[in-house]
Amino acid sequence: MLSVELHTHSSLSYDGRDPVELILEQAEAVGLDAIAVTDHDEIDASLEAAELAPDYGLVGIPGMEISSKAGHILGLGLEKAVPPGLSFESTLEAIHDQGGLAVIPHPFQESRHGVMARISREQLALGDAIEVYNSRLFTGRANRQAERYARSRNLPMTAGSDAHISEMVGQAITRVDADDRSADAVLEAIAAGRTTVEGKRTPWRISIRQFAGGVTRRVGRVFNLIR
Repeated sequence: MLSVELHTHSSLSYDGRDPVELILEQAEAVGLDAIAVTDHDEIDASLEAAELAPDYGLVGIPGMEISSKAGHILGLGLEKAVPPGLSFESTLEAIHDQGGLAVIPHPFQESRHGVMARISREQLALGDAIEVYNSRLFTGRANRQAERYARSRNLPMTAGSDAHISEMVGQAITRVDADDRSADAVLEAIAAGRTTVEGKRTPWRISIRQFAGGVTRRVGRVFNLIR
């Protein structure tokens, strides 16, 4: 079984803080086997992380968190960026066109761009897997909803730290029964449902700090653009 982190953000995300090297160092330090950097509507840092990952004893999985019209979707195993602003179904299609895997993160957390604010339960089942444990939670209700849904539809389940600072990498992991130690094998095992999830809550003070830092960085970037 491989320990895999499927949901992290680097400084390339508008709300991320750290470069990929710090993320990979943390992943190595906490004993992960594989990691995906999934920046918001950006893929360059993820491609860099996937290339550097072997230097840290890790399998790198390229991907991104795509802002569809319905909400956020993780595309894993991508070679190029999927554009934001497409419909839910079109975003899934664009991921699949690259041979990628579409994981629906925090689907029931509507305040964090979960897709269930804008799609039906039948549409949600079109995803390849459901993130059923996101460590950035306050009550855990949305995670429980996601797990109940995935089990009711017999959909593969994943976990993710949704880390926006390197220290939180590895808070939530997906145990993957992969045939070998490669990105392709990890994604194939996830698609086949050979996963278990485990994780712990990101401390509230850090969640608030991550949120506040993201707002500050976003405002700073907007200010720089209009100068």
